[in-house]
Amino acid sequence: MRFGQWLGLIATAAAALLLWSLREVLVLVFAAVVLAMAICTLVGVTQERLRCNRAAALSLSLGGLLLLAVLTTAVVIPPFIAEFQELLRQLPAALQVAMQLLRSSLDQSSQMLYGREALQWLQQSWQNQGSASLDPTDGLLKLLGVAGNLGSGLLELLFVIAVSLMVAIQPKAYREIAILLVPSFYRRRFRDVLTLCGEALSSWMAGVLISSLCVGVLAAIGLSLLGVKLVAANALLAGLLNVIPNVGPTLSTVFPMSVALLDSPLKALFVLLLYVVIQHIESYLITPSVMHHQVKLLPGLTLIAQFLFTVIFGPLGLLLALPLAVCLQVIVREVLIQDVLNGWELAKGERP
Repeated sequence: MRFGQWLGLIATAAAALLLWSLREVLVLVFAAVVLAMAICTLVGVTQERLRCNRAAALSLSLGGLLLLAVLTTAVVIPPFIAEFQELLRQLPAALQVAMQLLRSSLDQSSQMLYGREALQWLQQSWQNQGSASLDPTDGLLKLLGVAGNLGSGLLELLFVIAVSLMVAIQPKAYREIAILLVPSFYRRRFRDVLTLCGEALSSWMAGVLISSLCVGVLAAIGLSLLGVKLVAANALLAGLLNVIPNVGPTLSTVFPMSVALLDSPLKALFVLLLYVVIQHIESYLITPSVMHHQVKLLPGLTLIAQFLFTVIFGPLGLLLALPLAVCLQVIVREVLIQDVLNGWELAKGERP
């Protein structure tokens, strides 16, 4: 290899290491791009419906989002926080009831099979855990750690919102900057690939919004009919966690089952059956109806993407796993498969 080739290889490796060290910042930038794409989609719909220029549509869209945020903060969040705090207070009691049921069922099974009780150590460890005292120093350190995490999370949220607003105001300018980062011969094609990624993200966000609303409404109706307490908090959690495939629906089931378990184990079983039915309705009826224009992702690939992006980017990677997978699928299909692999031609006389 020549000196210039070695220099290019070293520069590529250094750039890869730099990007790896900045992966947490890059995932925040991607989150801002996804949020900016949502705003641009809303602006496009407003501009099409009202037949106004983009500046007026942008002002109306941002004003509507601000009004919605104020109303949500004033009307929805306070009762949700109150119910969610009550939900968290009831979780230890529900866990204790579940452990008692598990212990009694295991003891009954052991009595039938061996004539003696089993897993007595489980009861002792549970009692020891409940009677253990907390060190004030450890509690203070944990409190400081939680406060630090909340502060950094708030700064990251402000960063994402600020960048998304800047991109939403001038999307074409930022898109042209991204296009200039690729070689000149590929810029026209890369512009088309970015357009396809934007369309895929827009359809995904619209589909997820409709699907989450339907899941939240179905959860609220079902929990109300079953007489489960804290319906608003559980329904809102079901809708929000529906954004995270595979993991989110499972987590959303824990909270209403815990509340129902305090009343009776049969009610908790009915709640589990309710959420299974809701997820089947969402998977086989709602999602195919509202996402027929979305990039199709296989369930196995979705699960692999969630695992990989969580390992690489942390909890935010789990939240952004699906939009990342949508964009990567478009890039792999258009760039790697169509432009690279399909462009290879076998030499004449060469057999495939």
